[in-house]
Amino acid sequence: MFNVENYSGSKQKDYELVIKQLRALLEGESNTIANLANASALLNQFLNEVNWVGFYLMEDGGELVLGPFQGLPACVRIPLGKGVCGTAAQNQRTERIEDVHAFPGHIACDAASQSEIVVPMVKDGKLLGVLDIDSPIKNRFDEIDQQYLEEFVKELTSFL
Repeated sequence: MFNVENYSGSKQKDYELVIKQLRALLEGESNTIANLANASALLNQFLNEVNWVGFYLMEDGGELVLGPFQGLPACVRIPLGKGVCGTAAQNQRTERIEDVHAFPGHIACDAASQSEIVVPMVKDGKLLGVLDIDSPIKNRFDEIDQQYLEEFVKELTSFL
């Protein structure tokens, strides 16, 4: 069901399929960690040219803490407003960064990362965390990626 050969090569159709696959993975499961783990694994398998896919979760103390992910070990805590993740969380707005080295205050967990997209996870007006995806290629993420990753996160948060 989750075989790469199922993807057509049309970016929009493939994103629609991966969102359907997400829904099938999460249906009937209420455990947040399990759902986030499967979501990060699904995206990591689906997306090409990425080196980190995962979640940072909002903690009561007002900072993001590392959640389920695929990739190299990562920064554990990120204050709101710091780096791409903290900025996206604080503003509750997607950050799509063509060149992370040009982003003021970028937190480099993996020196190979060149571009990044971070999508806030908001449910009922409350920030739950962020989806963070890094790529070793500059300008990896475009408007289509942003649109469908925002839809992916919306679908995911409906199960959290």
